[in-house]
Amino acid sequence: MIVIKLLIFIIKAGYKKFGLKSGFMEKVSNKILEKIDNNGITKREAYFLAENSDLATLKKLIKLANSLRIHNKGKVVTFSKNVFIPLTNICRNRCKYCGFRRDLSSPEAKILSPEEVLKIANLGQTSGCIEALFTFGEKADSYPEVRSFLMQLGYENMIDYLHELCKRVIESTGLLPHSNPGVLSKAELKKLKDVNASMGLMLETTGEVEAHEFSPGKHPAARLDTIKSAGELKIPFTTGLLIGIGETFKDRVDSLFAIKELDQKYGHIQEIIIQNFKPKPNTPMENWPEPSVEEMAKTVALARLILPVKNIQVPPNLAYDAIETFLLAGANDLGGISPITKDYINPEAGWPIIFELEKRINKLGFQLKERLPIFSEYIKKDFVSFRLKDKIFSKILEVEKNSILFM
Repeated sequence: MIVIKLLIFIIKAGYKKFGLKSGFMEKVSNKILEKIDNNGITKREAYFLAENSDLATLKKLIKLANSLRIHNKGKVVTFSKNVFIPLTNICRNRCKYCGFRRDLSSPEAKILSPEEVLKIANLGQTSGCIEALFTFGEKADSYPEVRSFLMQLGYENMIDYLHELCKRVIESTGLLPHSNPGVLSKAELKKLKDVNASMGLMLETTGEVEAHEFSPGKHPAARLDTIKSAGELKIPFTTGLLIGIGETFKDRVDSLFAIKELDQKYGHIQEIIIQNFKPKPNTPMENWPEPSVEEMAKTVALARLILPVKNIQVPPNLAYDAIETFLLAGANDLGGISPITKDYINPEAGWPIIFELEKRINKLGFQLKERLPIFSEYIKKDFVSFRLKDKIFSKILEVEKNSILFM
């Protein structure tokens, strides 16, 4: 460890001054990659690999990440069959890459009614879905017009409304809610834990990027505080990075370590998503370049090396042509796939057909397996709400029956 730190220091201090050769850089990379275990690489080592991986080193990095993935997660690739419920597209944030948000004045601005939510959920139930994914704009009730609308329905705020809708979905359909409401207080998280199998909030990046200039809810400290509170409450939590919005590789490493540090303290991070940016028409970033496959593969591999035992997800509809590459780079999960609803955040990216996806995954020597929104390792005391305990165990049996179809 001391030798590796010394070599990295020499390189950082003297690469330009003394003209160190790429062969020497490769030796340092090899030293780092040789000693990785389930504790993961250090932040200093991650910085080095992120900044200095040539093609040969990248191939070794990916190969090792795949070995770690197989060692810790086997050859199973998981996914959750879900129904996408876009509760509202009204949002206080104005992210420069977002095509989902609508101004209050827009005729497309929308808050789903209870009847609309239950209609979608019932379609999900009849289509064999397990998960009800609630996603929507952050703190829509910061607008007086939205608060007035909610008051007419009998609710003081969006969190109260969401809680009631989750409860109705559970009672009416048996689907397991997973909510992504944005930045929340600890009290709001505690309220929602009762009616959610798991929850999520993308960290996106700890870097300060221009894309978030007009988005107070995207301030890294606020998002990390929400993730921390979820840990204190033992909420199975999904988070992740959005790649290609102006952040640096150093930012990506910092973000992964911020997630790791919270998980080491609370043990609640069930999954880390590595999501590639996709430009949307009529947004300030519509001409912004997407991250390359190599850049994404490198980030996925670094995530596996930093967090060797965690679940690493790549969204299959956003990376359809490179799924095999990202799985071989260390990912073991494909997140939610809906047979009936589109990805309202990325409507241009259709969901893959599950059986076609299975064929591709089988060619890699992997097996596709359905899961619940809460990962199996979190189905234990304190992480599961009393209201959902019986529902979750019945869904386990349902998923096991479904899994027979994939064998």
